[in-house]
Amino acid sequence: MMFPPRQFACFALWLACLFLLACQPKSEDKKSTVTSIPKDEVLLSPNSPKRGYIKEALVGLSTLPLMDPVTATIAYDETRTVRVSSPISGRVTGDIARLGAKLKIGETLATLDSPDLGQAQSDFIRAQADKNLSERTFNRQKELFDHGVAPRKDFDQAQDDLQRASGEAERARLKLVNLGVKGNNANNRFALLAPIAGEVTERNINPGMEVRPDLSDPLFVLSDLSRLWVLMDVFEKDIGLIRVGQQVLVRVQAYPDRTFPATVEYMSRVVDENTRTVKVRCQLPNPEKKLLPSMYASVEVQSGPNDQGIVIPLGSLFTEGESDWVFVAIDKDHYLKRPVKVGLRLKDKAVIASGLTRGERLVVDGALLLRTEEDTEQDGGGESKP
Repeated sequence: MMFPPRQFACFALWLACLFLLACQPKSEDKKSTVTSIPKDEVLLSPNSPKRGYIKEALVGLSTLPLMDPVTATIAYDETRTVRVSSPISGRVTGDIARLGAKLKIGETLATLDSPDLGQAQSDFIRAQADKNLSERTFNRQKELFDHGVAPRKDFDQAQDDLQRASGEAERARLKLVNLGVKGNNANNRFALLAPIAGEVTERNINPGMEVRPDLSDPLFVLSDLSRLWVLMDVFEKDIGLIRVGQQVLVRVQAYPDRTFPATVEYMSRVVDENTRTVKVRCQLPNPEKKLLPSMYASVEVQSGPNDQGIVIPLGSLFTEGESDWVFVAIDKDHYLKRPVKVGLRLKDKAVIASGLTRGERLVVDGALLLRTEEDTEQDGGGESKP
């Protein structure tokens, strides 16, 4: 059957439309049901790349910091440290105590060959002999004087000679005692002894070296490192927060994850006019010998052990308007934005007066990522829950 040309053209167009419609893929996708997220809440999808940047920590109680950490220096405890110099001139001979050696009181640090010591020993021997001679002369003159044989003048002269000889002998003896010398043999051998028990921390002596009492540097520094000092300068405005006997915490770069307890031992009674600071000294136990003199430290001044509260990292906080906010975890990948009141804001932490409870899980890292996610959800482009 033949169609008129016009009808044939309409029929061909109709077939082409049917063909195109048949070629279209059938959509079997259904619109996802978007679950509405309440205001101030953020829900991350399981495949969200932001999950790896979110870190949480359990909120707990701790002693409250009173001020920003104070820069300090660890130093020798000068009550347990001695700088040893030679009291006499001489040349170094024999063994020398090594660095790090632990010595007891009276052990030898070094041995010197000292002509001055030999002279002092000879002087003592001579003075002792003169004293003995004077004693015999005095006893003889006294016996003659008692029997009326010797005149009074000779007796008085013998008595004066004995007193003078006794004084000279005592002076020579005390000189040897001050040098720590035992024995009267003139052998020129002088032993430099440890005056306290401790560890050799510094040594400025070598074999064959000529030493004198007037050297600018000590030959040895001997110290008991089981206890050290922490020296810090506290600003005048903060001095009311510190008292003698107060416990503080010391941190050093060598052990960033540890704190070392110390006790405030002394506070200067004078304010430095240039820096407006007061010098404070703390006693620092060091039983493990991990801390060393001249280390830089950071001292945290805290309240008493019974005065506890919630302290969080400063990075956990963010500001909106005039308020401070944090994110707390209410479920897996589900977070709630909550306003908090900050009692004290320091350089790296904040004391929370209200808004957080012990046992909650706080977002300590990634709060700003959650904040941007919240904005995205409010704009309608956020991640939806299927």
